[in-house]
Amino acid sequence: MTLHQLAIDAAARYPERPAVAGAGGVLLYADLDRRANALAARLREAGVARGDRVVIWAEKSPHVVAAMQAVLRLGAAYVPVDPAAPVARCAAVVRDCGARLVCGDGPRLSLLSGEYGPAPRRLDVTEAVPGGADPVNEPADGDDLAFILYTSGSTGVPKGVCISHRNARAFVDWAAAELAAAPADRFANHAGLAFDLSVLDLYAAFTSGAMVHLVPSDLAYSPKRLVELLHEQRISVWYSVPSALTLMIREGGLLDRPAPSTLRALLFAGEPFPITQVRRLAAWSPARLLNLYGPTETNVCACHQVEPADLERDRPAPIGVAASGDTLWAVRADGGRARPGEEGELWVDGPSVMLGYWGREPQRGPYPTGDIVRVLPGGAFDYVGRRDLMVKVRGHRVELGDVESALTAHADVDEAAVVVVGDGPDARLEAFVVPVAGRAPGLLALKRHSAGRLPPYMIADRIHLVTGLPRTGNGKVDRAALGSGAHHNPAGGETAGREERWPTTR
Repeated sequence: MTLHQLAIDAAARYPERPAVAGAGGVLLYADLDRRANALAARLREAGVARGDRVVIWAEKSPHVVAAMQAVLRLGAAYVPVDPAAPVARCAAVVRDCGARLVCGDGPRLSLLSGEYGPAPRRLDVTEAVPGGADPVNEPADGDDLAFILYTSGSTGVPKGVCISHRNARAFVDWAAAELAAAPADRFANHAGLAFDLSVLDLYAAFTSGAMVHLVPSDLAYSPKRLVELLHEQRISVWYSVPSALTLMIREGGLLDRPAPSTLRALLFAGEPFPITQVRRLAAWSPARLLNLYGPTETNVCACHQVEPADLERDRPAPIGVAASGDTLWAVRADGGRARPGEEGELWVDGPSVMLGYWGREPQRGPYPTGDIVRVLPGGAFDYVGRRDLMVKVRGHRVELGDVESALTAHADVDEAAVVVVGDGPDARLEAFVVPVAGRAPGLLALKRHSAGRLPPYMIADRIHLVTGLPRTGNGKVDRAALGSGAHHNPAGGETAGREERWPTTR
């Protein structure tokens, strides 16, 4: 069954139940169905057909969800772009995936002009659409492309992760069964629609005829307002990165009032969650605590429900065992399969593994995650860390090379190296920049320059101007020295030694 069939079936079974709530109001399942059909008709008139890609660049709203459904109903694939991303990055995605059309809101659509290449056809999803459109549900195969999620790329060019209907349904069906999702549930959608966490929020809700409440992007890191939303909207399933929950505990007063009686599952993924915070959540609410794991290329491929024994550990809860019908194993550095007590790189095989990266060779066979895990007795896994330079900051995937490429694109920059300092919700990106001889770029100018190329969460929190970068014996940048603060070599000039903070969360 295709991904969009979930909402079509829910509309037939639960037409008068609320489907999506958020900025712009509430759409009942019948409303969502009608609007998706009407938008699909307009997209078809604009030339969108099976196999095409449609970029969606707008603040999340019920109308945007309807647009996603409309694209799928035509047998096409949607490509969501972070609404906070600069226009240049959106244009790069449009070019890379060969988008037939861009759906968005008025202000953003007006930014896509010939300056960034040929302007694609555009559709404002906030405009009123006529009702009474005929149902649209073009045939699609399970292996057809459903959506592309662009992630940070090591060369400075975003990579498009291609997810088929079969890939998505393997995860969504597993999640709905694991949660025993029911029509009375109210899912909170904290993550942006361009991130893989949102797949569970939307489609697990549609599987069961439940409602999903879209958390506006300007609330995503406003802890007090998130806590209010949790209570006011009677949320039953919450899914977010741990840093959001940590902020809600630290600054939002989450634990200062009784847990909502409706809350029955707290899910977290994207980064290790300090066990001290998990203990506090366990003491606050009887809701299930689920640690989900998986890169965008597999969505969730492992899961662990936090148990009392986990709360006695001095490290984060395990990432658990295989989920979504996948198979997991760890490969040691010598190529052998890791046994209990040993560490190795986690490999994934199964139905949730992506089709491949857009424009590259298809993914064939198992996927190596690049994450190092430790095999536990019984076959579960503990997360140890990254094998390469891809990191997680506040739950977002960041290739350090992507941030460095943006900085070195500045005319006054000769070299740049970026490291992560701190752990968990306190992690931050620190950049060390070597200016071109005789030049002294302003730190604020460098951040503005980065903001034109990167989404907010990838902009360095701090920038240090230095005269050179420390090197290891083989000539590579010594990131360990940078991260420890052992290398401090000011470049001189009026900005030397200064640090300027830049907001990286909305």
